[in-house]
Amino acid sequence: MKVMIVVTHLLGTGHLSRALTLGRAFVQAGHEVLTVSGGMPAPQLDSSGMSLLGLPPLRSDGTNFTRLLTQSGEVADADYMSARSVALTKAVRSFSPDVLITELYPFGRRSLSAEFTAALDAARALPRPPVILGSVRDILAPPSKPSKAERTDQIISEHYDGVLVHSDQTVIPLEVSWPVSEQLQKRLHYTGFVAPGAPTAHPQRTGEGEILVSAGGGSVGQPIFQTAIEAARKMPNRRWRLLVGGQDAQARIRQLTPLVKDASVALEPVRPDFRQMLPIAAASVSMCGYNTALDILQTGTPSVFVPFDDGSEVEQTLRARTLAALPAIEVIPSQMLDAELLARAIESATSGPERTVPDRGFDGAAKTVEIAKTLLEGRI
Repeated sequence: MKVMIVVTHLLGTGHLSRALTLGRAFVQAGHEVLTVSGGMPAPQLDSSGMSLLGLPPLRSDGTNFTRLLTQSGEVADADYMSARSVALTKAVRSFSPDVLITELYPFGRRSLSAEFTAALDAARALPRPPVILGSVRDILAPPSKPSKAERTDQIISEHYDGVLVHSDQTVIPLEVSWPVSEQLQKRLHYTGFVAPGAPTAHPQRTGEGEILVSAGGGSVGQPIFQTAIEAARKMPNRRWRLLVGGQDAQARIRQLTPLVKDASVALEPVRPDFRQMLPIAAASVSMCGYNTALDILQTGTPSVFVPFDDGSEVEQTLRARTLAALPAIEVIPSQMLDAELLARAIESATSGPERTVPDRGFDGAAKTVEIAKTLLEGRI
């Protein structure tokens, strides 16, 4: 099969990371993959085995996902957006996929509906139209009004053969965050959770015994890093490593450096071997995005989650509440975050019962390949 995955990450890199995990699963199964990324470059992520096409990149203005900025920080104008749409439709026509997967759209990325619609129209106009699938995580941003859900149903009915839900229906059904109509229910395919294989311990033992603090690959999380530096002073027997993401990582590290002083804290940009550090870390402090949560579940690392909840974001809070019932996991709402509470939460997570690491339930990428293949074979 020729598989094309279209994804635009606007704040963190979670959407792109999940799309690339799917892409690698298709590659491993012997299929040709083109991933089209419309967000900021994220070279730390693994795109091995597939072709990667970058559109003129976009990012959101913080949590304002309707105000889209270019890599230089200027508002993306009509010409810029048109260039993206043209490049995307050209890619559809030249690659001529058997399977086309759109990450998040049409459940989100409504500000990019023009380019997604152009791509879908181009796909349907091909001599052999592809199987078209939506791809969504376990928890979505709930629609602000019923008309948005109704419009999503309409787009799916017109363009899509199915929707891949990267969750376990018995654990987190889509209904937790999205109104699932009878029409939509018929199109849903639950894949299980999408994660790379469980990481093995870092060969150089990097991160061993440390408290790892991360905030994804985007330019958010500065309050978490600042609080972690303060908390490090309250826990002088622990070594802390802060992994800062985003295109402006070096600038943010320079802002944080004067705060460190004599604290046992190392500051560095996000790194591709982060997952290998987790199994031997003393604890993890992070937000609660989809990929991070699965990393924590796969490694059993004691963890403190500070869910991202700026603006109207509720996804991470819903996920963190679900995980809070497990051993060695503590949750701190962002508005309550302070150094004393963070230090106590780390002590609680690391001193209680260990958490059992599940040995299954993370093969959603392989299941996605099976679903796509079955749907394509059913059409031929």
